[in-house]
Amino acid sequence: MTDRPRISARIGGISESATLAVDAKAKAMKAEGRPVIGFGAGEPDFPTPDYIVEAAAQACREPRFHRYTPAGGLPELKEAIATKTLRDSGYRVEPSQVLVTNGGKQAIYEAFATLLDPGDEVIVVAPYWTTYPESIKLAGGVPTYVVTDESTGYLASVEQLEAARTERSKVLVFVSPSNPTGAVYSPEQVREIGRWAAEKGLWVLTDEIYEHLVYGDARFASMPAEVPEIADRTIVVNGVAKTYAMTGWRVGWIVGPKDVVKAAGNLQSHATSNVANVSQVAALAAVSGDLSAVDEMRTAFDRRRRTIVRMLNEIPGVVCPEPQGAFYAYPSVKDVIGREVRGRRPQSSTELAELILEQAEVAVVPGEAFGTPGYLRLSYALSDADLTEGVSRIAKLLSEAR
Repeated sequence: MTDRPRISARIGGISESATLAVDAKAKAMKAEGRPVIGFGAGEPDFPTPDYIVEAAAQACREPRFHRYTPAGGLPELKEAIATKTLRDSGYRVEPSQVLVTNGGKQAIYEAFATLLDPGDEVIVVAPYWTTYPESIKLAGGVPTYVVTDESTGYLASVEQLEAARTERSKVLVFVSPSNPTGAVYSPEQVREIGRWAAEKGLWVLTDEIYEHLVYGDARFASMPAEVPEIADRTIVVNGVAKTYAMTGWRVGWIVGPKDVVKAAGNLQSHATSNVANVSQVAALAAVSGDLSAVDEMRTAFDRRRRTIVRMLNEIPGVVCPEPQGAFYAYPSVKDVIGREVRGRRPQSSTELAELILEQAEVAVVPGEAFGTPGYLRLSYALSDADLTEGVSRIAKLLSEAR
């Protein structure tokens, strides 16, 4: 009998999450007693607000939350998400247009699985979050990339998007604020891209998970609110992870046309059933409450943002545009690669990141993970003291580059 592969080609072709891998390695080194500072994971360093935790604790005591609930989400949470979407985005939707998911990652996969047939192309702007291409491929789609760089602040133009469009293009992935770059499209740019997508008959998956984390003069703008004609072909992905420091609670959602949400809900009914009820009640408290907690976090992130950009740009060979949103810096290290540092000549940003981890005991994520070699991603969602110490270690190491 002919031996068959142990792992399916579909699953065997999926790469491990690079950001989680870096975070796991940093934590393992810490467990060994090494003073590693991690810039890898994209999660706030703040605790979940007390009123959210208390709502979850109360839910644990209610027997109705010990049972199965509707696969698509608690009705009261779906209604609250619809209300929150209007409040924060100016986009009016009905609860029947909401599907509650196990975090944003499940929302993204289910959206692609619902929209894509084999061979359908999805336009993805690079640098991109590592999960987008893998979810697209897992759903049978083909990612096509529009590469941006620091010269444009990592923003893509309509001309670049149009150049990437083919007859097989079905979906545009639009992300603002961006992970990994922190780029934020202005409302005018959002409208221009949204109108282009509507004119070309494309669907848009817009990831709004960082909607409340914008700084300075930057403004968040939701595409279906800015361009109503695209709303019937737009899926909004969001969640409580970043806004309310709830990464571990695993609650995200899809907002979209009713037929798409119903189909994605059918998939979820077989894949996972309902999201954990205690987490849903916590999310209900979060989205129904005010935004004072995120205001405090944003103030801290803004301070750290300015510090990390200043310190990175003081390192010879490093160029870091100022991010306008999220909590990431994405500096170019192309002028450092190939230079000798402590007897080694890293030939890629992956090798440079490995060198920094080994020699400076600082964990960063290389640009290869985001589709753009020659860069590093540093999350500044860590304490001010660790941020300063970590970047100082990198600066000291790279000052030896010859």
